[in-house]
Amino acid sequence: MKPLSHYKALIFDMDGTLVDNMHYHHDAWMQFIDAKQLGIDAETFERDYHKGTIVEVMARFFPHLKTEEALRAVGNEKEALYRDTFGSLLQPLPGLHSFFQYLKTLDIPLGLATMGDQNNLDMTLKQLKIEAYFHSTTGGDQVTKGKPHPEIFLRAAAKIQMAPEHCLAFEDTLSGIQSAQAAGMDVVGVATQFSKQQLLDLGCVSAIADYTEMVLES
Repeated sequence: MKPLSHYKALIFDMDGTLVDNMHYHHDAWMQFIDAKQLGIDAETFERDYHKGTIVEVMARFFPHLKTEEALRAVGNEKEALYRDTFGSLLQPLPGLHSFFQYLKTLDIPLGLATMGDQNNLDMTLKQLKIEAYFHSTTGGDQVTKGKPHPEIFLRAAAKIQMAPEHCLAFEDTLSGIQSAQAAGMDVVGVATQFSKQQLLDLGCVSAIADYTEMVLES
């Protein structure tokens, strides 16, 4: 991996990258599916439904809902369930605060590119006590195409007025890694979903278990 000083900006995914919370999201999805009596098991959900933006997911669940407004409204129910049930349990990955404090000394702008909506984004950054570190944030309700499409990383780079190839992304999922790579960014894989070797095999320039493993330049 190139030294951090090689990059002009860092762009982070949120869920599974700053906080190990993907199991909470999974549980919230299963609770939502049960409450709506959709009759979809976890394997089928992950394989056939859990792709793209919240609007895209809800369109697969509820094809009779024809407007984005209606789909977003029912998506908001799931996200509220997640926040109300699990929000107070969120903790930053080890070493995150120290890493962000170090990045602040380098004066490297930080962006956020998450498929979570604005309410989830605001709640998570506040719960982790890291909202002040970000120069800009981009949520899933600000894009029309979900990961692995590069739209969200391209938008996040544009917000901090940086060419994508000058940005280093941090991601934990296959779709997120593919999204950042398609935008032209190098990617550090965070091993909350895959092993470090699997992340390297996916083309990540480095892989970490948490932020205590980031090499800080003197």
